[in-house]
Amino acid sequence: MKKEIYKMEQTMRWYGSNDPVSLWDIRQAGATGVVSALHHIPNGEVWSREEIKTRKNEIEAVGLNWSVVESIPVHENIKTRSGNFKVYIENYKQSIQNLAAEGIHTVCYNFMPILDWTRTNLFFELPNKAKALRFEKNAIVAFDVYILKRPGSESDYSDDELSRALQYFKNISEGEKEELIANILKGLPGSEIGFTLGQFQDALDTYSGIGRKELEENLKLFLNNIVPTAEENKVFLAIHPDDPPFDVFGLPRVMSTSRDIRRLISGNPSAYNGITFCTGSYGVLAENDLPTMVKEFGDRIHFIHLRSTKRDDLGNFHEENHLDGDVPMASVIAELIVVQQKRQKSLPMRPDHGHQMLDDLKKTTNPGYSAIGRLKGLAEIRGVEEGILFCKY
Repeated sequence: MKKEIYKMEQTMRWYGSNDPVSLWDIRQAGATGVVSALHHIPNGEVWSREEIKTRKNEIEAVGLNWSVVESIPVHENIKTRSGNFKVYIENYKQSIQNLAAEGIHTVCYNFMPILDWTRTNLFFELPNKAKALRFEKNAIVAFDVYILKRPGSESDYSDDELSRALQYFKNISEGEKEELIANILKGLPGSEIGFTLGQFQDALDTYSGIGRKELEENLKLFLNNIVPTAEENKVFLAIHPDDPPFDVFGLPRVMSTSRDIRRLISGNPSAYNGITFCTGSYGVLAENDLPTMVKEFGDRIHFIHLRSTKRDDLGNFHEENHLDGDVPMASVIAELIVVQQKRQKSLPMRPDHGHQMLDDLKKTTNPGYSAIGRLKGLAEIRGVEEGILFCKY
């Protein structure tokens, strides 16, 4: 009997009926699964079975599966252990139960304070005229110190960083300044809320006295509450790493390195307490050896984001082609293949943050989530996986 070979389940993210990329587009790209969320439900409220079923039926109507929920947002009160956090935890548990009842058993989430993923330029032009997402340190520092004017922000940066940021700030136009503010505060795809400058500073104030140690503890306490529910309902929890994987605006980060993953697992050893292995987020830190991380944490990887970034020594990075940049993509995929054979399980994967390119340059798209760039990434990833399987299996 021929041995069964386990391949990554190919999925794409879909933001619902308003997404410029349709479910039929996703199916035509060759994916079999969809990663989606109920973005219209306010943070903290229960996802009802009726709402879940409606979305699931919509996806299945075109022959696709709702493979992963990304994400059930974690309410800020939970992260700060304040206000109605106990109510929101109970609501989260109920949403997990309702998802399981509808046959959905993988939930991606993150524990980043206030902001989800952060970029400063959503249309960074590459040498080939395609457009990519970019994080520029000068822009972040300029926003923090000279636009937001966060109290005490200067002490978070070196004299060189402040000098470069001031020069950047002096050289940008009012229009560029407004665009930077919008990129940071109005919410990127997948973010659930946006802010004005005043609202953002008010939100930052709620983290007064909450540093890395406190946020780590709050994450552990959150998991202490929801992991038993996940176990009972056979729902795999997959925390997404911080993006970017370092402190921003004085806010701590607690999921950026191998040390963070070890702490997460040791604090809540259930097999249902796992990670989303995002090669882009982890890859921004040079200290993260991605293939080695797959080897160490393979039994806790429940969801995969494959993308590559190109970093420099000044804290800047941009989204690169999926097989280029600083991520050793072929080596990562080779290790993921080993993990799947060992676990006898196909893990859901999506190509993340494609370039805006070709005909999509003429369209309005969700930054990072245009169709053609992700199609290209998926095709490249599929080819690497098939090539490795052909040679080794």
